[in-house]
Amino acid sequence: MSDSEQAEAGTAEGQGPVEIDEEMARHLENKREELFEKFEMPYEFPPEVIEEAEARTEDVQAEIREEIGDREDLRELTTWTTDPIDAQDFDDAISVEERDDEYVLWVHIADVTHYVTPDTEMWDEARRRANTVYLPAHTVHMLPPVLAETVCSLVPHEDRLAHTVEMHLDKETLGYETIEIYKSVIRSDARLTYTQCEDILDDPDAADEFLEDADIDLAEKTELVWELADRMHELRKEDGSLVLNPRRDRAHTIIEECMLKANKAVTHELMWDRGVEAMYRVHPQPSPDEWNDALREIQELDGVSVPGEAWDDPRKAVNATLEEAPQRQLDKIQWAVMKVMPRAKYMNDPFGGHHALNFEIYGHFTSPIRRLSDLVNHWIVHTNDVPEDLVQLCDHASERQQDAEQCEREYKDFLEEVGLDPSAVNNRGLEVVED
Repeated sequence: MSDSEQAEAGTAEGQGPVEIDEEMARHLENKREELFEKFEMPYEFPPEVIEEAEARTEDVQAEIREEIGDREDLRELTTWTTDPIDAQDFDDAISVEERDDEYVLWVHIADVTHYVTPDTEMWDEARRRANTVYLPAHTVHMLPPVLAETVCSLVPHEDRLAHTVEMHLDKETLGYETIEIYKSVIRSDARLTYTQCEDILDDPDAADEFLEDADIDLAEKTELVWELADRMHELRKEDGSLVLNPRRDRAHTIIEECMLKANKAVTHELMWDRGVEAMYRVHPQPSPDEWNDALREIQELDGVSVPGEAWDDPRKAVNATLEEAPQRQLDKIQWAVMKVMPRAKYMNDPFGGHHALNFEIYGHFTSPIRRLSDLVNHWIVHTNDVPEDLVQLCDHASERQQDAEQCEREYKDFLEEVGLDPSAVNNRGLEVVED
């Protein structure tokens, strides 16, 4: 179960925040400061960045009204967001239609580069930070929250500027028939948590409580996008994409598959249609010997059997094994695979491919609030203007991601050392109490 799934599960069961005293709070703060210094991780935003961000949140609706004439007006399209229960900003939304001969899937991403452009202090600071860092109960943002959680958050019932990926999909193969990427204005009809999405799939009448307009067909659209995402997921596995979490719930599957489809579509546009450099995501493959070592380790686990006919295709072998393995062995199977996997990295040349996903080329586009790669790719898609130091940006983003992951690991280890459960802290948050 993912962190966000556990977070919702904990909240749904009525568990409150993990309680700590003031002395423990100081210990945690000191440890965070130590780690931020170790990994050269800036926490406080410079005053000029905050001032600039605050200025960009003024007269938002007037600015959006001025933009409508130059954008696709999608405000009448049924649109909604689905995020963890504790999400602070909503940077992606989806819309879907079934037509006689095709599906149309829209993925709307907050148009961050309308506000954060290369001539701003916010852009320079985002380049320096390169990503948002998520520690249990503590977040170090890439962009100032005053911007990310307001004009760049696709909140329900308010007009917002977006960068939309419109995909027309063949009904049989779900392959792209046409791809359009453009600036838009949207109006989200509902903000769903993952649990609420599951509730609607179980009981369509549950959608009514999340809507202001009773005529919005949210339940029907949610069911349709689930059917589409489920098919995309199965086809991706058949094509050889590695799926390390085969028991993910329907709501997470919807979001994961829609975002993968949009990211892949943008990569297709950037490389095959335009032939431009961008921040592509490259994932090398393990050597045959490394894969064999991983499969042998998995085969030796109690109650686990790797299908013999799948052994020649390790990704499919792992997928098949995970689907049949006992729950108690899932973590060990996943770890055996992760140990032999090279680290994915950002590169200006996409042709190393993405081994785990089994995509010939791939890149990130759907999270410009929290990843530098997505922010830069939004700018390139809109302007075709490739930064001169793109190779350095790719290296920097890869390094900062590795630092963020190591920082998170060390902070979780520290939580365990002082008697706190990192998963509980991550899922439920912290509360300082006197006793």
